[in-house]
Amino acid sequence: MNTQLGRVVVVVTAAAASVSLAACGSTEGAGAGGSAKSEAIKVGLLLPEDQTARYEKFDKPLIEKEIAKFTRNKGEVVYANAKQDAAAQNAQVDAMIARKVNVLIIDAVDAKAIAGAVKKAKDARIPVIAYDRLAEGPIDAYTSFDNEDVGKVQAKALLEALGDKAGSGQIVMMNGSLTDPNAKGFKSGAHFVLDGKVTIGKEYDTKEWKPENANANMAGAISALGKGKIVGVYSANDGMAGGIISALKAAGVTPLPPVTGQDAELAGVQRIVAGEQYMTVYKSYAPEAAAAAEMAVALAQGEKIDGLINQIVDSPTTKGVPSVLVPGIALTKNNIRATVVDDGIYTISEICTDRYKAACDEIGLK
Repeated sequence: MNTQLGRVVVVVTAAAASVSLAACGSTEGAGAGGSAKSEAIKVGLLLPEDQTARYEKFDKPLIEKEIAKFTRNKGEVVYANAKQDAAAQNAQVDAMIARKVNVLIIDAVDAKAIAGAVKKAKDARIPVIAYDRLAEGPIDAYTSFDNEDVGKVQAKALLEALGDKAGSGQIVMMNGSLTDPNAKGFKSGAHFVLDGKVTIGKEYDTKEWKPENANANMAGAISALGKGKIVGVYSANDGMAGGIISALKAAGVTPLPPVTGQDAELAGVQRIVAGEQYMTVYKSYAPEAAAAAEMAVALAQGEKIDGLINQIVDSPTTKGVPSVLVPGIALTKNNIRATVVDDGIYTISEICTDRYKAACDEIGLK
């Protein structure tokens, strides 16, 4: 359960239940464009950064596709990326209000810093959906992955990889950015599984999730603990895992200890194929994007979303936020085909380039 979010109550068992918007009749709470009775609505989409591959490659096109589906190709998506700048994202909210969007989907750079901008949108009668990160302020809905569960999935996989070595050395924990409320959930879930089973030699909260910051932290951990003492690394995402593995290689650590990840980035999947990274958490972005799009269209048209949600969560500023939380899946070299390939995220040819072909052949990924 997402204890980092406060109270979580299961409301509906079908997380991705699709409810026909046409069946709803209320027009209360329509967005800034007035009572958006038609499907010709404007959806403001604000994503936080472009360093992590998922936002531009998956989230944006998936949300655009789902908005088109739920509005019969009459909806318009107005898009902006904050490039990890919280002040820029606040200004982007102002621009969306000026453009009279009917609803906003916001993945906050900084969950706390966005609160004032969310209130501005609400004052302009624009419903706000927090996407992937639980933004503060008077949000109307939230969709993400079950963040504590993601941390548990990562930690369980790490323990599995360590086996008997779990008690014989130290691990390093590379958590995400303190400005991202999801990072708190991943960290909490990981500690729930790891505490008492491993010795945590060093632990970091990595500024801005940057691989170069993780690389520097890992170099410091190796220097402090000794390269022969580190038996595993908990990394909260794939980008940081790449920086961590570079630091381990630079220090001459062999064999590489198991390293976790998250987001199933192509580079992360390729490192798993090559045996450099042990696992990642595959989060199917499609149901998250679909939930955000369907709730956005409903709220823009003044409809209720009770039938679309599967959880109720509390943010630090808002109680009882209607939410859809999606589970994650541990991806290792054993289930690459059954996850990212079968779901159409990557083709085998994209994964198994010349550099990785022999390793792909070895695990039967052909």
